[in-house]
Amino acid sequence: MLKKILSFSRAYHLSTRNGQLLFTDKEQQHTQQRPIEDIGCIVIEHPQITITAGLLQLLAAHNVAVLFCDEKHMPASMLYHFDTHYVQTERLRQQLAASEPLCKQLWQQTVKSKIINQAAVLELTTRLPQAIARLRKMTSNIRSGDPDNYEAQAAQHYWPALMGENFRRDPEGLPPNPGLNYGYAILRAAAARALAATGLLPAVGIHHRNRYNAFCLADDLMEPFRPWVDRTVWLMREQRADYHVLNPANKQELLGILYQDACFGNETSPLMVAIGRCAQNLARAFAEGGKVRLQYPTLPGVSAKRSRMTDAGADDAENVA
Repeated sequence: MLKKILSFSRAYHLSTRNGQLLFTDKEQQHTQQRPIEDIGCIVIEHPQITITAGLLQLLAAHNVAVLFCDEKHMPASMLYHFDTHYVQTERLRQQLAASEPLCKQLWQQTVKSKIINQAAVLELTTRLPQAIARLRKMTSNIRSGDPDNYEAQAAQHYWPALMGENFRRDPEGLPPNPGLNYGYAILRAAAARALAATGLLPAVGIHHRNRYNAFCLADDLMEPFRPWVDRTVWLMREQRADYHVLNPANKQELLGILYQDACFGNETSPLMVAIGRCAQNLARAFAEGGKVRLQYPTLPGVSAKRSRMTDAGADDAENVA
């Protein structure tokens, strides 16, 4: 069963009873409930939301990603469970023993998949043939560790082709940057949750190694999935006059990214499931010393453009208030 995502943006009291999440509207004193085992992610947005320690323990035990937002309503911190896999110590030992050449090979595969998906986004949106051709040509030249930094080179062609010549990708920048930030934060939480379920430590990355970043491996894993966010934000900008406002409807659209389709060859699965599959694949690569290649999903084909683009904002992404 596909896990639900719940977003709370009003004053609620959250607690638990009999394995259920109880959420009580503080103003209307109305209580609802959801089975905790059906929940994959919770977003806490309102400063007057209260939550019991017992509920936090139960959410962690079920590996539910809990995101806490700051005063700008952007995800700023996350609840993370340390003990979710039966062979966690063995997995950690294999991860920490990964050689430099192996990490470089894994990063090469990651960057290649990211650029392939960026080219697919352009084909699904603006259809600028020169930019698409440049990106696809780059994928055949990426070497182990990406020493030529094709990831950055691709970005120089990708963003102007997708968002216009005047757009600058900046986390503190003007719209549509806030929408991209929100979507990436959801992806990051999903990646960290998947890594925890696999027994890997999100802090130790294959490429990202910022000493102040506790989610380096999650940042590595989510790279090829960023184009799903980019496509959704582009579509919102095309179709919604209020795309620049992170209102409940726009947030629900972004939360629904985890339910969009992702393709492994002829096999299609929700993005949330695909992220989990890639985390397991990464664990196997660490265990078998590079004999396993990372397989990332691709965006659905161009022919499915219209039907796929309406998938965002699926019912399983629930904006509670």
